[in-house]
Formats: sequence, structure tokens, C-alpha cells
Amino acid sequence: MLFMKGTPQEPRCGFSKQMVEILHNHNIQFSSFDIFSDEEVRQGLKTYSNWPTYPQLYVSGELIGGLDIIKELEASQELDTICPKVPKLEERLKVLTNKASVMLFMKGNKQEAKCGFSKQILEILNSTGVEFETFDILENEEVRQGLKVYSNWPTYPQLYVKGELVGGLDIVKELKENGELLPILRGEN
Repeated sequence: MLFMKGTPQEPRCGFSKQMVEILHNHNIQFSSFDIFSDEEVRQGLKTYSNWPTYPQLYVSGELIGGLDIIKELEASQELDTICPKVPKLEERLKVLTNKASVMLFMKGNKQEAKCGFSKQILEILNSTGVEFETFDILENEEVRQGLKVYSNWPTYPQLYVKGELVGGLDIVKELKENGELLPILRGEN
């Protein structure tokens, strides 16, 4: 957790800006809190941490330090061992495709499809009575583009069963028509 002046997108001081750049350069996963948004937190954290300046970086609830400490850790190559990394895209996609036994990557979500193809595949899946989860690819451009490469499938929607790509709308329609869809969704094939 980075307590900083401003946000990672819009730092409001040079030290906070440098800290964000270092964390991004090292692919470190972090959340942030804008100390300008709450004066009580801003003053209380100085006492709590016994550290008078900002930014302040915490890992697992422990104060690591301010910008000077982070620069020292970066120079000694210790920073990468202390801070959690953002998972690589391929790892994230593997986790996402396995998030549920049946996983649909679509434009929109179960409640509201945002394209005709996604609407049609939702109707087919809903008619099977099989439980499934959805992921709205419009909400995450990195996943949207990355999944096309990961699956070697250029379009959406994409249906996965137990982490394996079944296909898009045409494949799902074909499987439904020849009676193979339900056994596949249930993991019987």
C-alpha cells in the first residue's frame, strides 16, 4: 500500500511521482491512498509509522519506508524480493479461464449482453441450466487482447470449460444442434 500525495495516475508531488515510477518499472502490484483526501489519516499515519514524510510504502502492513529507502532497496536489488509482483498476463488468463467450471468471456455480463453474439450465446447457456460465470472483456483491454493470443481465437464471445477453450458462438450453436453441448458443459467429454 502506497500512501502518497495524489494518485498513481496523477501524483501531486515529485517524490510520489518517482515512487510510482519505481514501483511500475519493477512491475510491483500495489494499491494507493491519497493522503490529501483525509487530513486525519495524513497526520495520524505520521505518528503511527513514526515517519514524518510522504510517500510511505507498506508491504503486508509493515512500513518499508519513503522514497530514499525505496531507492536504496532498488539499487541493492532487494526491492524485487520484498514487494509482490503483478502476475504475468498469461498466468492471469489461466486463472481467469479456470475461475469457474464454465467460463464465458463476452461483451457485457450475464445481466446485460453488449453485442448480438454475446446475447445469443447467453441465451443458449441459460437454456442449458448449467451454472456459469462471465467476464466482461470491455472492462479490461489487456485481457481482451491477451486472451485472443492465449486462446489463438480472434473473436468474442469465447467459452471455456475447465480452462479449455470450447469455441465461439458458431461452435456452441453447432454443439447444441448435434446434442454435444450439455455433456461438454457438464465436463463429461
